[in-house]
Amino acid sequence: MSNFAFLETEWPDLHDAASKAESLAYPDARAACFYARRALDLAVHWRYKHDPALKLPYQDHLSALIHEPTFRQAVGPAVFSKARLVKDLGNLAVHSHKPVRQLDAIMAARELFHFCFWLARTYARGAEPADGLAFDPDRLKPELQTLGVPPSGGAAAPQTQEQLQRLETQLRERDEKLAGLLADKTTLDEELKRLRAEVAEAKQANAARPDEHNYSEAETRDYFIDLLLKEAGWALDQECDREFPVEGMPNNEGKGFVDYVLWGDDGMPLAVLEAKRTKKSAQIGQQQAKGYADCLEKQFGRRPVIYYSNGYEHWLWDDVNYPPRAVQGFHNKAELELMIQRRETRKKLADAGINTEIVERPYQHRALRRIGEAFERDNDRKALIVMATGAGKTRVW
Repeated sequence: MSNFAFLETEWPDLHDAASKAESLAYPDARAACFYARRALDLAVHWRYKHDPALKLPYQDHLSALIHEPTFRQAVGPAVFSKARLVKDLGNLAVHSHKPVRQLDAIMAARELFHFCFWLARTYARGAEPADGLAFDPDRLKPELQTLGVPPSGGAAAPQTQEQLQRLETQLRERDEKLAGLLADKTTLDEELKRLRAEVAEAKQANAARPDEHNYSEAETRDYFIDLLLKEAGWALDQECDREFPVEGMPNNEGKGFVDYVLWGDDGMPLAVLEAKRTKKSAQIGQQQAKGYADCLEKQFGRRPVIYYSNGYEHWLWDDVNYPPRAVQGFHNKAELELMIQRRETRKKLADAGINTEIVERPYQHRALRRIGEAFERDNDRKALIVMATGAGKTRVW
């Protein structure tokens, strides 16, 4: 039986796409990730069509839909991270020449399962899936699959990236356009109004029971962080890359294990990464990550850059020069090496001369020096100059 059997009655199209992703995980990992994203696309579009609590964003492509605040708030951080992971793996399959591993396809199917479980548990008008329902990776094995196998019994050739791109275009042209459908809610047809009322009633009834399903948050977080690090060129193939032991932590034993250490070619640490639970703020890991950086600095004589993440929020902190800031991913080795090198080679703005042939007025000099103070003393990353018309903004710039 498919992992997605619980979808067949109320969401047959979603069931078909999810089952294809499941059946292709071993023979064609790239196509499996494509169909996982296709299934996610169908599920997300169904939500926007049937749940009036969601606000349609300015664009109706998948990334914009899942990042819309009403969508993110409704699904919660754990389920949102799964949707984002399926989307990214699908994009990798269709738009990147990087290899798609069998593990990627299995993860795409598993994360899709959890998202679909949440969908069914939240909106099912019939029987809900039991909270104890778990994803069984053994059902993806070829000997247990019948979907996707040609009538002759031979293995189908894996689909190329170009074939998947053409298929994506064909499906997009065929799909219902949300923007046109929901642009004017007063013109919704009677059938859709009836369905929305039924879905709202089912949603309210289903919400009365606590969701005790195991969404495997830690595995999702770790895999998503691994995926982002590998996209930045970190192989993570050495034992010292994960759970690196350090001493000197402010705890009873004085010991700790760094979740991730990113190493330079010289064997020196470039960065540390602390991973926290998806349901918790990534900023909870800030001080623990700083403690790891302190320990590594004492051991190696170089202070690494600090990252901390909960799998979907990532923070960078080069505490030698700058305060923490949110980032979308992780830097590659060359970028981290340059970041550390600039700690020593960067010239002070206070020592930089001002060309008086261009900037000759005293208040212009004060503006430039104040910008330098903002960057060097206050550790700001940006500044705004406000000057009246005719005061020489172009010359200062």
